[in-house]
Amino acid sequence: MNVDVNGLVKIFNRDFRAVDGLSFSFSSGDVVGFVGPNGAGKTTTMRIMATLDVPDAGDVTLDGVSVLDNPREAHRMIGFMPDDLPSRADTTVDEYLDFFARAYGLRGAAVGKSVAGVEEFTGLTDFRDRTLNALSKGMKQRVSLARALVHDPAVLIMDEPANGLDPRARIELRELVKALGENGKAILISSHILSELEEMCTASVIIESGKRLNAEVKASEETWIKLRFLPSINENALPLLLETPGVLAAESSGNGWRVKTAAGDEAAATLAGHLFAKQLVPILFEPELGKLEDVFMHVTKGTLA
Repeated sequence: MNVDVNGLVKIFNRDFRAVDGLSFSFSSGDVVGFVGPNGAGKTTTMRIMATLDVPDAGDVTLDGVSVLDNPREAHRMIGFMPDDLPSRADTTVDEYLDFFARAYGLRGAAVGKSVAGVEEFTGLTDFRDRTLNALSKGMKQRVSLARALVHDPAVLIMDEPANGLDPRARIELRELVKALGENGKAILISSHILSELEEMCTASVIIESGKRLNAEVKASEETWIKLRFLPSINENALPLLLETPGVLAAESSGNGWRVKTAAGDEAAATLAGHLFAKQLVPILFEPELGKLEDVFMHVTKGTLA
């Protein structure tokens, strides 16, 4: 599946260009971080891609199928996960997903099979009989993802899926997104948590004031962490650091050290555990600014549209 965004323009109030000639593309297996300041045009772009809004110019094609000329056909290829989920006291998770499965054209045994499948994948099986308003924020996001996947779309568009989630729920969502990408979904995901995007995404698209900025960052599998110890340890820490499991490289940095390790919170936590086990208790333990965060801060101005 190839997704091509070609010269999108969306104008509000006659002269405000929320999206201004935006173009980019991605394909099956790609997990693309869609990044920009508030008001950059991310949600508007995603709504156009999901056939929920119409551009003033440009188009989006899915393997050549235009979302403007063939919205019904395109809609079957797309799963859209907005940044919130309606709360309903009279609708259970199972009923909600059943409704959307049928709305996408599934019939007979295919409905139950699809609903059961997405409930299992998103960890909702034990919550299938709960009403939507009785769910936590994290569970609601899982329902929203399940709804987007119930018709097995080739393209998944996710607007701020980690918004408001606790750390555990964010990690679990990140693992689900990685699995979907590995299974061949073409994924576009927006978030303000840039460090998490860098961990799960294969590439990124940065926009501001509706335009794409000339910057793209590939995902990194490694990161550097700044360390500093008490003076009695700090001076002779290098050989001990190099012998520590998970440390790929180490070098001096100012009055402390920099060590390279695998990217991600889990790798950082594991490294901290190994340091404590060696009685190398740091007084500074600070992951360096990720490449995506670094590039984002350099290329954007932060102007609210």
